[in-house]
Amino acid sequence: MTTTDLTPALTSPRALAATRERIALVTEAARRAGSYLAGAAHRPVAPPPEAVAALDVFRRPLQAHRIDPREILAELDAYGSPATMAQAQGRFFGFVNGGVDNAAAAAAVLAGQWDQNAALPAMSPVAAALDEVAAGWVVDLLGLPAGSTATFTPGATLANLTGILAARDALLARAGWDVHERGLFGAPAIRVVVGEEAHVSVLKALRLAGLGAGRVETVPTDATGAVRADAFPRDTDALTLVILQAGNVNTGASDPFAAIIPGVRERGGWVHVDGAFGLWAAASPALRRQVAGVELADSWGTDAHKWLNVPYDSGIAIVRERADLERATAMHAAYVASDDARPLMQLGLQMSQRARGIETWAMLASNGRDGVAALVERTCAHARLFADLLAEAGVEILAPVALNQVLVAFGPAPGAPGDDAVTDAVVAAVQREGTMWAGGSAWKCRRAMRLSVSDQATTSDDVRVSAAALVACWEAARA
Repeated sequence: MTTTDLTPALTSPRALAATRERIALVTEAARRAGSYLAGAAHRPVAPPPEAVAALDVFRRPLQAHRIDPREILAELDAYGSPATMAQAQGRFFGFVNGGVDNAAAAAAVLAGQWDQNAALPAMSPVAAALDEVAAGWVVDLLGLPAGSTATFTPGATLANLTGILAARDALLARAGWDVHERGLFGAPAIRVVVGEEAHVSVLKALRLAGLGAGRVETVPTDATGAVRADAFPRDTDALTLVILQAGNVNTGASDPFAAIIPGVRERGGWVHVDGAFGLWAAASPALRRQVAGVELADSWGTDAHKWLNVPYDSGIAIVRERADLERATAMHAAYVASDDARPLMQLGLQMSQRARGIETWAMLASNGRDGVAALVERTCAHARLFADLLAEAGVEILAPVALNQVLVAFGPAPGAPGDDAVTDAVVAAVQREGTMWAGGSAWKCRRAMRLSVSDQATTSDDVRVSAAALVACWEAARA
């Protein structure tokens, strides 16, 4: 309790006016957000061309004078809201984009007004506490080793980069090379092994870590996109980094962790798992067998803003040994010295950072273990329904539905093999039609459509309506 009398500062006419203005503006923003939510489910998923064209109103020189914030808010709503992608209303199936859990969305609104910098506990005790709890819950929920350290990042690309940096520095430290002091010039060569279906974000992270494409060895994958254990090299050593995948971005299939990880680690190597969405299968008793053995790895990267349905942006890096994480990410200066147990700026790539853990805490606190499992299982069931409905209409299903991904191709007639030109035409038609949205992809040298059921708002009715619209677009494209 402060002993200073703050009454003059808080009750001056200027202070009172500023407070009233901010409260009114935030209240108006909430009202407009509510109106947007009320209408979003009844509009096309993709914005119409005229709404996109109207965005030119924002492309103007910066004026010299001040504009009332209420006018700016009204302008954002008038021209910005119609040009959004309605991706959290149950019928957006592109890019493995998650929707928004209600508790997480509400927490984001409140946390936005808190405006906390989570770099150090001294900067925000509440951000530090909620981040610590949420990180611990994530490790436990995913069945990863007790004592593993989870830290929030802007997304899975940065989560993978964090794990790869921890791996790089740990492997070189074991070989007697200190990256902090000596850099990478002249360092022992690290062997990098990935599956041929490794996600592009992994390759980007490797490049950012100074482990270029020339160092990457690829292992063949099977018909589902999972690494073939029988083709995996048995001569890895103590300077080997292996990157496996939980949830192929096209098929949802995961690599055979239990068959690969023990041998790599016994020979001194490091295994990182890119589990941007697929790692959450471990939270489901019914589906965790698909990622069996994933807990044996050394580090993991995932997203909260995909299958967990936390608002953007929120990834999670997890490292088995905290010392390995801190070796790669810690920084020190007198003005940010901290003896706290969990200073976040020492556990990740950022200093200043928004309090991402708050929304994940709210989602997990609201849903609990059973709720997260139900979300994962329900969306997987919707994916299977999607595949069944399309298969009944004669659409080619390119891979078995493993989790929440459906991969299809469209032929010139029902039951015919998919044709690249027809598939691309259907993708374009679906995106114009507006009932649902899905994107194109490539699979085994063929064009494909990828349907990702990642939104907690999706219902079986959404799937049926979307499948019917998709088949109608296919019929129109054939005509």
